[in-house]
Amino acid sequence: MAKGLRTRRTVRHSRALGIALTPKAEKYMERRPYGPGQHGRARRRQDSDYSVRLKEKQRLRAIYNIREAQMVRYFKEARRRSGLAGENLVEMLESRLDALVLRAGFARTIAQARQLVVHQHILVDGQRVDRPSFQVKPGQLIHVAQRSETMVPFQIAATGAHQEVLPDVPGYLEVEIDKLRATLAREPKRADIPVSIQEQLVVEHYSR
Repeated sequence: MAKGLRTRRTVRHSRALGIALTPKAEKYMERRPYGPGQHGRARRRQDSDYSVRLKEKQRLRAIYNIREAQMVRYFKEARRRSGLAGENLVEMLESRLDALVLRAGFARTIAQARQLVVHQHILVDGQRVDRPSFQVKPGQLIHVAQRSETMVPFQIAATGAHQEVLPDVPGYLEVEIDKLRATLAREPKRADIPVSIQEQLVVEHYSR
């Protein structure tokens, strides 16, 4: 898919969901903060409770770039764990390797972070991991493979360029961006996760 077409699709998806899924989409949405299409500026009718919950679930899926079947599995596991299911769900998603690669600033978007992992550019404790869904544990080191460090995307990342357009690095992640290294210092907690989502609505959607 051409880069321009992919960007336009991401922007349209961002507007439809009401959240910026990439830094570029955020710029577009600042200029045109209304929905896509010729009726984007029109006053919309009140969404039903079902629509509200469905959209929130779709937002969460889009933020972490995961399929519906994956989301269902995460939700079932989140409900089995002690504590609030919604918070558990977001914390599990945030512990994914691709999510932490993004938070560290090694990538600019979640899609790019996923691609870096799949293409085996990312190591965890010195071992190559090619599964974006890999659950990183506290104390584990995430770093770019030595053979990949000289590649242009990583040279850009090492300057902190991606971090400038991403949310601040959360407290559970210790990053040495110039060395392309990050350590998960502790388990992500919902209050610290830079995701604007009402996870209780997601719980209600799947619990209906």
